[in-house]
Amino acid sequence: MPINSKNIETLMLHAGSHRRDSATNSVAVPIYQTTSYQFDNTEHAGKLFALQELGNIYTRITNPTTQVLEERLTALEGGAAAVAVASGSSAVTLAVQNVASAGDNIVASPYLYGGTYNLFTNTLPKMGIEVRFADPSDPESFSKLTDKNTRAYFGETLPNPQLVPFPISEVAEIGREKGIPLIVDNTAAPITCRPFDHGAAVVVHSLTKFIGGHGTSIGGVIIDGGNFDWVEHSDQQPNFNLPDGSYHGAIWGSLVPEALGAPIAFAVRARVVLLRDLGPSLSPFNAFQIIQGLETLPLRFHKHQSNAAKLINYLTEHPEIDTVTYPGLFTGANKSLVDSYLTSGHGALIGIEIKGGVESGKSFIDNLKLIYHVANIGDARTLAIHPASTTHSQLSAQAQIIAGVSPGYVRLSIGIEHIDDIIADIEQALKK
Repeated sequence: MPINSKNIETLMLHAGSHRRDSATNSVAVPIYQTTSYQFDNTEHAGKLFALQELGNIYTRITNPTTQVLEERLTALEGGAAAVAVASGSSAVTLAVQNVASAGDNIVASPYLYGGTYNLFTNTLPKMGIEVRFADPSDPESFSKLTDKNTRAYFGETLPNPQLVPFPISEVAEIGREKGIPLIVDNTAAPITCRPFDHGAAVVVHSLTKFIGGHGTSIGGVIIDGGNFDWVEHSDQQPNFNLPDGSYHGAIWGSLVPEALGAPIAFAVRARVVLLRDLGPSLSPFNAFQIIQGLETLPLRFHKHQSNAAKLINYLTEHPEIDTVTYPGLFTGANKSLVDSYLTSGHGALIGIEIKGGVESGKSFIDNLKLIYHVANIGDARTLAIHPASTTHSQLSAQAQIIAGVSPGYVRLSIGIEHIDDIIADIEQALKK
């Protein structure tokens, strides 16, 4: 029975088709640790493989545990359908490959997670997909870099470490006029921002971060907003308007609404072509673990943000810190972006520049006792890292500066410990 609620706290516990397990009446979502599923007969199997009927064929493509996660993530973002995958990186990769092939290009913000930046500058070009970098402070720069082979725009809602929100509605509007969907990585701003409300066509997450929330499981998701007309812009979106040999010449843009009753061409193609063929499937056990995190996400994220806001008062007045980067401190045009897109808080990420440069930054991290030195964000625990020597180390010095990474910059992902203990650990590390 569908739950009649728009409240995230309720939806993360009840959204989707799972109320109880049909075989056992279990309230908790079971872990369906299986590879395969028995078909009713040859006719049933044929319909499944021909996409004439929905159902489980093989866990690389669908799994009942993973399906519950996908349904709740769809509700989280207000989308139409979701495809869970093995990691956030695979979610980004498949989302791009779903629209772009060799000879095509996408236009992206340069303010990205270091792994995504490397994917865009080194790996995708080797596959024949060009990535052009625009300036998010000038949304029209996306238009200027667009040509007949541009298949998508890409940005991160709250790119770390720069933390200036991406102008979602401005870029999305430009894209829709040209037949180009906007893909938004919303990993750092779950609940705080819902990109579909601002015109994004596709949302991706690293489920490893705030949604999983406990540093135990890696996962990713692609969420289809169901709000982009792939057929109207047939010349700009060939993957959805030319016959696909993977399924006897299926044309995804026109076939899916008729076959499934919903405009989820992006999600369906990502699942039955790319996930099927490339295989970055999420394990049922990790799906189960991430569901546990998702159920408490609203409570945890409120605490993450509350602690971050309290910590800012301490950091901005500390004599050993040169600068503090935090959306709640922005002014001017950046503040306007924050006010437009971060409607439920300013996130849990903070950047600090410690006096003394790179050596002081490293010394600070080495002297932390409570806070973990970890290449992750979104854990229940507070985490710290020096991006220039870790997450963004593959980038050139110039590219690091463009991304907002200075030599002495330290990124903090604020956890849910008591704020007094977080402050005490930072204080003793700064003194040393």
